[in-house]
Amino acid sequence: MNLYEKLADDLEVMIRKGVYRPGDRVPSVRQASQQHRISITTVIRAYVLLESRGVLESRPQSGYFVSLRMGQGGHRTDELRPTRPIAVSASVDMSRLVLSTLRSISTDDAIPLGSPYPEASLFPFDKLNRYASAAGRNKELWGVAYALPPGSPALLRQIARRYLENGMVVDPNEIIVTVGATEAINLCLQAVARPGDVIAVESPTFYAMLHAIERSGMKAIEVATHPEYGIEIEELMDIIKSQPIAACMVMPNFQNPLGFQMPDERKRALVELATDADIPIIENGVYNELYFGDSHPTTLKTYDKKGIVLHCGSFSKSLTAAYRIGWALPGRYRDEVEKLKFLNTLTTSVIPQLAIAEYLERDGYEHHLRRIRKNFAQQANLMRAMVTRFFPAGTRMSSPAGGYVLWVELPAKVDSMKLYQLALERGITIGPGYMFSITDTYRNFIRLNYSSRWSAEIEQAVITVGKLAAACAR
Repeated sequence: MNLYEKLADDLEVMIRKGVYRPGDRVPSVRQASQQHRISITTVIRAYVLLESRGVLESRPQSGYFVSLRMGQGGHRTDELRPTRPIAVSASVDMSRLVLSTLRSISTDDAIPLGSPYPEASLFPFDKLNRYASAAGRNKELWGVAYALPPGSPALLRQIARRYLENGMVVDPNEIIVTVGATEAINLCLQAVARPGDVIAVESPTFYAMLHAIERSGMKAIEVATHPEYGIEIEELMDIIKSQPIAACMVMPNFQNPLGFQMPDERKRALVELATDADIPIIENGVYNELYFGDSHPTTLKTYDKKGIVLHCGSFSKSLTAAYRIGWALPGRYRDEVEKLKFLNTLTTSVIPQLAIAEYLERDGYEHHLRRIRKNFAQQANLMRAMVTRFFPAGTRMSSPAGGYVLWVELPAKVDSMKLYQLALERGITIGPGYMFSITDTYRNFIRLNYSSRWSAEIEQAVITVGKLAAACAR
């Protein structure tokens, strides 16, 4: 099959599944060329082919739109349902350290260099709240049925459309909406492993992954992780050969705290290893939209041919943390994850789902993303320059390819918990390295958040932490 035929077929499938509805504008020729990494000529041939099939229609000076005739007897997204009905049947204590740290970070007068959250003022709260208010006045939505899994059809359609615009075809029937990515990760873990099982994780790893393992009564095994290339696949292979591994949990794009983007060839190799070993991978993709490069990164799910990747996403890092809306693409584990979602929290609030769906439909999500990506990239450079200038000799740091956190290695004498306490006494928070491992491997590491708008106050806080670190290093 030629490239243009494959693009045409993929887009037609998404249209017939309701991701694009009659009258909707599809991505421009230039956008589709960039998103799918193919030539403009190839896109034009695909669109002309779809026009000849009666799927698309061109409008002068406006672009290509889904033919209005597609609405006659076609499949409506509003009617999406689970492929099968829901079947309902009758280690390391990281959480205390992280909870106490997050409580101190969230105090109103603290400078949030240690915050795990992006700067809230960057998000379009006013627009989202207007959409939420309108949805709240719709009495038809007051029943529980509208919030049952898999989620609002309007939001499922928008999520699938977003993936398609970024070059990946996703069946909206696979998506399950959750209460943030944290619930998605927990549900996926419960679907593939049992208490006592061993789960392979990156080292360092985002503490939410460790929390999920702890909560489920499982054990974590840490795998060395390169600060630019991601999890060491060869070491993971050796571990798989030496002991039973129930699943692997990774964050291949803009990992928290390292910030790397795993190269495509290594993503493909990781998925191939897991497929050959029949070990599911839980992929945390919450930072995927926050890239600094020219194009959206691929995912592990991109290379998954057997449904072995359980991909988790969220709007909390890119649009709003207040609404707590995430989702899972669980592959062959989809029905089990949906059942666990039903048993775990029953529903996900429908009003935030509809508010986000309306925003994605009407209000320029891509424009919003371009703005915050530019801000984060500029502020990453500022933070790195400040650490270079004001932190003690021997300090090293990550080179984030996206996201909003910097991982800093301090001289060996510095204890990050002591530094955390000293900084807190001065009204500054940092993320101590102890939170990112089941051991004390990262006792002299800290994580810094650079998402806040740069100011004299932020600058002085970074200088102060550098001076405190220098004093601890003596």
